[in-house]
Amino acid sequence: MPFAPQPAQVVVRVAGTTSNLGPGFDCLGLALDLHNLVRLTPDESGSPHSMADEAARRFFETSGLRSHPFRWEISGGVPVSRGLGSSVTLRLGILAGLNALHGEPLSLDDLFQECSALEGHPDNAGPAVFGGFFVGGPDGSKFRFAVDPGLRLVLLIRHHEVRTEEARRVLPKQIAFADAVANTGYASAITAAFASGNYAALRGLLHDALHEPYRESLNPGLRRIIAAGVEAGALGGFLSGSGSTIACLTTEAAAAGDIAAAMQTASGDQPPASIHVATVDNTGVSWSLAPAPPAAA
Repeated sequence: MPFAPQPAQVVVRVAGTTSNLGPGFDCLGLALDLHNLVRLTPDESGSPHSMADEAARRFFETSGLRSHPFRWEISGGVPVSRGLGSSVTLRLGILAGLNALHGEPLSLDDLFQECSALEGHPDNAGPAVFGGFFVGGPDGSKFRFAVDPGLRLVLLIRHHEVRTEEARRVLPKQIAFADAVANTGYASAITAAFASGNYAALRGLLHDALHEPYRESLNPGLRRIIAAGVEAGALGGFLSGSGSTIACLTTEAAAAGDIAAAMQTASGDQPPASIHVATVDNTGVSWSLAPAPPAAA
């Protein structure tokens, strides 16, 4: 397939994500109304970046197209290393941007598979590609459900970073059989609640034994903050990805402020952590092409 016949640039809009939702480790995720924009322009002046370069290499290998240099930049509201999918916004932005510049040789399913492979798991890639609530299996199977805008996530976005690699190192090599059974039951019930739109049924389901107890050392006060949010009216709460953001769910718009205040107070963070009351983005990744800007004189 030939390269785009005219010089062009593409702007890709990718939603940030929250993953795991407590017990759904590496398989459940939601797209959020926090977004990054990734702008790509064919250009010789592109600078090396390991994550972007890896995504580009994967696109060219999968599509069978000849690689070429390009310049990229990223901007938007998804903070880095806070458990809100900043890495997937860049990886998917590069994949989708190159795909658009080349006439879309890859389908959305292809983009999902490639992005999942880059991420190492589908729980961020799925909602970023398709929007809504996402369930992904290790074999590439996937299910996606739209989420009512009445469901809100109160996000306590803390100031300290948590690197995914570090957060995975603190996980145990083995877990108790009873913990695995409990997580399976909770994750299944959460999926049923989202699939049926019965969000009130989420109360009492957001319990995890696989990763949150071990990651609290990197996310001080996790259980205390979630408990405060629940006492203020939340359906439940969870560590967003590997942290440091903590999320609480509610279907009561009027309660979001009280939940946020309770979470902030319980955290004791100084300066206080940021708050964002998010809804779920059901749109999925999107992009637009435009003429490339003129070269500098």
